[in-house]
Amino acid sequence: MKKLKLYIETSVWNFCFADDAPEKKDITLKFFEKVKAGDYEIFVSDVVFQEIGKADYEKGIILSELIDQFNPQKLIINELVYNLARGYIIEGILTINSIDDATHAALATVYEMDALISWNLKHLANLQRMERINEVNMKYGYTKRLELITPMEVSDAEI
Repeated sequence: MKKLKLYIETSVWNFCFADDAPEKKDITLKFFEKVKAGDYEIFVSDVVFQEIGKADYEKGIILSELIDQFNPQKLIINELVYNLARGYIIEGILTINSIDDATHAALATVYEMDALISWNLKHLANLQRMERINEVNMKYGYTKRLELITPMEVSDAEI
């Protein structure tokens, strides 16, 4: 069986250290155990590192080191990604203030990931948003359905 290709956006990396949300932290750590075991191919992009760069210095270093430990493949932001991210904004799915989230979804779509993994329940990992993103993807010629899900949904972890 082929490994799932998963794009992991910034919120998932952050929840490895979320002492204020112990259930989500535990689920996230279990998810990364499966990653470490080689169950999935994982991917990130410069958007993840840009968002980490907005954190305080120490947290940024910790998150960068964590990502380095897992050695995800890095997706390149190109014109196709920019155009699709703009499409999500033009269609009113996300606002310009959520350009990073739009770019995460566009990257996962353009590079044909099996899923975008996120704890961002408002902008990414929710059914209505996923359906609308997939509608725009179809308009732009991307026929592979993108799943926008939490670490819990991909790793069979339970709350």
